[in-house]
Formats: sequence, structure tokens, C-alpha cells
Amino acid sequence: MSLTSATRAGNTVLTVGRRIRHFRTAAGLTLDQVAAQVGVAASQLSLIENGHREPRLTLLRTLAEALGTTVADLLDESPPSRRDALEIELDAAQRGSLYRALALPTVRPGRRLPMEALEALVGLHGELARRSNEASATPEEARRANTELRRDMRARDNYLVEIEEAAESLLSAVGYTAGPVTHRTVERMADHLGFTLHYARDLPSSTRSVTDLENRRIYLPPQSIPGGHGLRSLALQALAHRVLEHTQPSTYAHFLRQRQEITYFAAAVLMPRHQAVQFLTSAKKDRELSIEDLRDAFGVTHEGAAHRFTNLATSQLGIRVHFARVGRDGTLYKGYENDDVTFPTDVTGAIEGQLVCRYWTSRTVFDHADRPGEFHQYTDTPSGTFWCTAQIGTGAGGDFSITIGVPFADAKWFRGRDATSRSVSRCPDLSCCREPEPALAERWRTSSWPSAKLHTHIMQALPGGTFPGVDDSEVYAFLQTHAPDQE
Repeated sequence: MSLTSATRAGNTVLTVGRRIRHFRTAAGLTLDQVAAQVGVAASQLSLIENGHREPRLTLLRTLAEALGTTVADLLDESPPSRRDALEIELDAAQRGSLYRALALPTVRPGRRLPMEALEALVGLHGELARRSNEASATPEEARRANTELRRDMRARDNYLVEIEEAAESLLSAVGYTAGPVTHRTVERMADHLGFTLHYARDLPSSTRSVTDLENRRIYLPPQSIPGGHGLRSLALQALAHRVLEHTQPSTYAHFLRQRQEITYFAAAVLMPRHQAVQFLTSAKKDRELSIEDLRDAFGVTHEGAAHRFTNLATSQLGIRVHFARVGRDGTLYKGYENDDVTFPTDVTGAIEGQLVCRYWTSRTVFDHADRPGEFHQYTDTPSGTFWCTAQIGTGAGGDFSITIGVPFADAKWFRGRDATSRSVSRCPDLSCCREPEPALAERWRTSSWPSAKLHTHIMQALPGGTFPGVDDSEVYAFLQTHAPDQE
């Protein structure tokens, strides 16, 4: 059960009180007798024993002497009995926001309350918390959480120094010096952390990897899967949970934050900060910055290189930047900016699922699909002129483009700055590209009936579960089958 700091503090005070009562009753003393010995009112001592008042250290010393014990024994964090533990847990649960929101009366766990009833109440609170944690997040909740995370990363220039340092520490521990991080290097990292990597063809369909914490095994899809996720990245993401000391996510926002952190960690290992910055700084000096070159230098995907560039561009190179992954139909799947480019948003501030202007590089690149390498374009927008470089990829959902853009003044550092392609975008002005030409609208408005493609994901709640979308029964059966004692 997740507790706030205030709840944990109250929990500690109640534990101290219960331990005082335990030693008092074990000594066969009444409240009045002990109160008289330590010089306080019996009512005050009762408040302390019931967790309603925190005793001062001087009083604790006097109490310990009167009860024939030590201050350390009174401050021990463990409840003195099973009943006390249950009463403390019930008290904490009833002070939590989840129970308070129900506006139900508080149950006082007096000595007349049967042990069975106390066990049942604590069990019910635990199940209430579990179901709350596993409740499905609505698309709106998820979009708000994602928007908050994107704004936080913008404030940090998409740069997380703690994770950079964690990645460098792990690389150093396995003797990495330079060049692409190989599968063998990743295996050594797993071994350094006490894990072994295993490839399983029957990996649960709802997972990308599965970690057996008991037997210290990480299961990944077979190496032979064509077009699958990069196994180095998947293994590093699984290891990242351990390196970053993640706990089970308590909310969808918490889950999103952890996913962002493990993705960042994997990129920081595959494209180490020192080596990547050295490479990019040299390229900037030569005015030859290129996402393609960064990709090829470290043996990663184009999207991975573009993402990594956003981590380092502002913090290390002094270049403001934006990133976008956009479908052929103009749908924005992912985006980041700290250069004031104006992404389309919904009422929650979310950008995912919105249509980008058809004159942006992210869409015009599809008109140049026959050209090898990256496509470069200048675009005049209400927010200023931006130079962008884009490349097309293909995934399970069809074609998409990966775009990196910078303000006009920073184009001078990039290869492709001499691009002759130029467009003008007036979005979010609807007359830019969202409204049909007047003549065509008059001709076809009453003579057309398109059958719309339903985007079913916008109609559904997000998958439930501590790890959203994961089928627990499938995962547990998989782990049981692959456990060492079953082999």
C-alpha cells in the first residue's frame, strides 16, 4: 500500500506508542502508575500510546527507565505483536486519501474488536488499494499524464544527468572505452548486475521482456526475429529498472515516467554521453551535424539517434531542437520541442494523435520517398523559420517519418543547410491546410459520403494492471515453465 510521507510519519508515532503500551502491560503497570513515575498526566500518556501525540526524547528516556527497557527498544520500527501490526496498518489505511474519499466512518480498533474482524478489515483495505492501483486509466488521464511528462522534460532540455551518470558508471564497470556497444558488452553488463540473458520463443505476447527476479534471469525475444526491437535496447531497458531502483508503478503517470527513464538509460548506454558529445562537437565544428552519421557511428536506429540528439543538443551543444514521429496521414505519434515550434494540441494540451500541417517537413518528406538518405527543408511558420531533416521508416502501423528540426539560426551547423526546398505553414490557421478550396467545397459538400476509418484506441480505456496491458496469468505461467527447477 502506497503511503504519503505524512502517513508514514503517523505510522511511526503509532508504532512507538504501541511499543510503550506493550512494555507497560508486560511490566504489569497501569497508565496511572507509569504516568506518576514519569511526571505526566495519565491522559497524556494515553494519547502517546494511541499515536495521537509524539513523545519528546527526554520523555522517552524517562519512560524507558520506568519500564525497564531502552530508548532503542521503544523506537524499534517493528510492531510488538501481530494485533498491533494490524491496528497500525488499519490506522494508516483509514488516514489515506483512498479511504477518505469514500466518506465512510473510521473504525476504532479497540480491544473488543475481534481479531478475525481486524484481519478482514485490513484485508479489505489492501484489496481496495490493489484494485485502485490496477484501475484502467482513461485516454484523457493518460494524455494528461503524458503532457505533464513532456512539459517536465522540456524544462530539463530533455536531459537527465542522473541517468547519464548511471549509464556511464555501468559502462565503466565492464571496461567499455569506445565504439558501438555490442551484444557481448550488454551481456557483460547483465553479468555485472547479477543477471543472465535468455532468449525465449514463447515470450508472453503482452510483454517485450520478462525479468525473473528470483532466479536473476532476463528473457528476451529470439535473436532471429526480423525487424524486431533492438535486443540490446530491450535488455538494457530491463536492466535499467534494477539500476534505477524502480518499484512497482503506483499510477499510470508513474508507469510512463519509468518507461521514459528506461528508454533514456538504454540510449545513454548505446550512445554514451562522452563519446557522443565528442562526436557531435567535432561535427558541429565542421558544420556537418547529421542524424544519419550519429546513427551509423553507434549502430542504432535512425529514431534512436534522433531521440538521443534531443538529449544532448541543448545541454551539450547549445542548440534548441524539436523532434517528431509522424504517420503518412499526418498523425503526430511522438513529439518534443524546446525551440518554440508550435505542435498542434487538444484541450488537455496533448499533442499525440493530432494532425500536423501538411506543409511541414514531417509530411512533405513523403513526396520525396524516392530520394536516398535524409530530406531537408526550410519551413516558415508563425513561430519563425525552422530547418528540418527527416527520414521515412516503416513499422507495423505503416510508414512514418522521423524529423529533427532547429530554428533557422542553428541550421548553419548541419549538413543539408543548403536545402532549396522551402514551404510556408500558417497553421493553426484553418485556412492553411485544413479547409478545402472554396470551389471544391461547393462542388462536393453535398455530393460526397466518405466512410471514415474508426480509430478504436480513442474509444477505449487503457489496459489495466500494475504494468498496463500485461497479462499476469500468461507471465506467471511463462516464468514457471522456464524456472531453473523446471528445466
